[in-house]
Amino acid sequence: MTTKEQYLDRRWTALILLCVAQFVVVLDASIVNVALPSIGRGLHFSEQNLPWIVNAYVITFGGFLLLGGRAADLLGRRRVFMAGLLVVAVASLLAGFAATQGELIAARAAQGLGAAIISPSALSIVTTLFRDGAERNKALGAWGAVAGSAGAAGVLLGGVLTTGLGWQWVLWVNVPVSAIALALAPGLIPESRSQSTTRHFDAAGAVSVTAGLSVLAYALLDAGSAGWGSTKIIGLLALAVVLLAAFVAIELRSQAPLVPFRIFRLRTLTGANVVGILLGASLFSMFFFISLYMQQVLGYSPIHAGLSYLPLAITIVVAAGLGGQLVTRLGFKPILAAGMLLVAVGLVWFSRVSVGGGFLGDILGPSLLAALGLGLGFVTSTIAAVSGVTEREQGLASGMINTSQQIGGALGLAVLSTIATTKTHDMLASGSANLPHALTDGFQSAFLGGSVIAALGFAATLILIRTRDSRSHLHMANAQTAPARS
Repeated sequence: MTTKEQYLDRRWTALILLCVAQFVVVLDASIVNVALPSIGRGLHFSEQNLPWIVNAYVITFGGFLLLGGRAADLLGRRRVFMAGLLVVAVASLLAGFAATQGELIAARAAQGLGAAIISPSALSIVTTLFRDGAERNKALGAWGAVAGSAGAAGVLLGGVLTTGLGWQWVLWVNVPVSAIALALAPGLIPESRSQSTTRHFDAAGAVSVTAGLSVLAYALLDAGSAGWGSTKIIGLLALAVVLLAAFVAIELRSQAPLVPFRIFRLRTLTGANVVGILLGASLFSMFFFISLYMQQVLGYSPIHAGLSYLPLAITIVVAAGLGGQLVTRLGFKPILAAGMLLVAVGLVWFSRVSVGGGFLGDILGPSLLAALGLGLGFVTSTIAAVSGVTEREQGLASGMINTSQQIGGALGLAVLSTIATTKTHDMLASGSANLPHALTDGFQSAFLGGSVIAALGFAATLILIRTRDSRSHLHMANAQTAPARS
């Protein structure tokens, strides 16, 4: 048996390793949320600075994803994947030992950098290990199940570790996982890279797009506290536009661009990324507002809030696995449309939360509906984004869909947080409601805003995703599975 055949024989085991790595990436964005009060007391954070424990991670993650994806294509996907694991392990170790606010925020930023290297390289390894069609759909179903449930699992695990061992362990938990993954990767994952004859890395393009995306993420995350109309936010948004415009100009002139714009001729890839932005914008904020509603209005403890996410997490796992199979039977367009519609309906249901409500009446039903939509939408948008893309550009396509979902999440959280905060402040200022009622009204407005974004995602799926591409994918998948059924 050749080396290549040995790796192919182990690819399902390799998929488990890659899914674990992606689980850690998504987990790191949510696991510290429950620990924030404990971290704030331990390192004397002000309320104003406390959100930057999360933001530092999100900004570097969103800013470096495209660069991480292209680096995987050019430098070797396994090599870049392992480098990302090493960065996350070291950064997590340092974060747990942080003695000052600055040390922790810097370490969290380094974690985000490592995650931005891991996520697109791992996804591109999945798409090169498994050929386009039924096989890849099954693999991406598992990928989506793990990634989609990690956000909810992070809330639960964060509560358990913070209560039982201390806030440092929500950071240190990455170290042994990353170390084990590093040890196993060489034996399970083959090295692969773009076969392009041009090896130029496009440093100017890399710097401009990374800086532009990082500044954009920073502006969106800080808009809620600084104010959308503030000089600071307007200046940051203008700088982001200038940097991204410079990136476009550089790419159009480069002989070996970081992002070859010809890839956008693939209409379904472009459409999938637009839907990815809207999916991220509608759903990332959902987790945020559900957590606040449970703890600030219903009075749940961190562990109680975490346990309340279990039905949602389980539903995402089931839906993501089901989504991969349904794409093989029906094509990715109808499944993605159904997922976005379910998300929209679930968020409309969430907009009816009440002060006197409870888990069964206000959380369980809409959670299950939105989770079903998330599981279907996350997997199918990823399948659509990488379908039909050449192997040499799988890292780029993987980085693009990750970036779309991440920037969409930051944008949605910034806009919907502003809507919720404005509504709450208006209710309190008018004297027409006490704090719990004012908070609930704010959450209701945010959930309704999220449902509008999801509805736009449904419309974008119908308009931008090509039915012909979906059917071609379906025929290819059926051709692959036909020998097994005969």
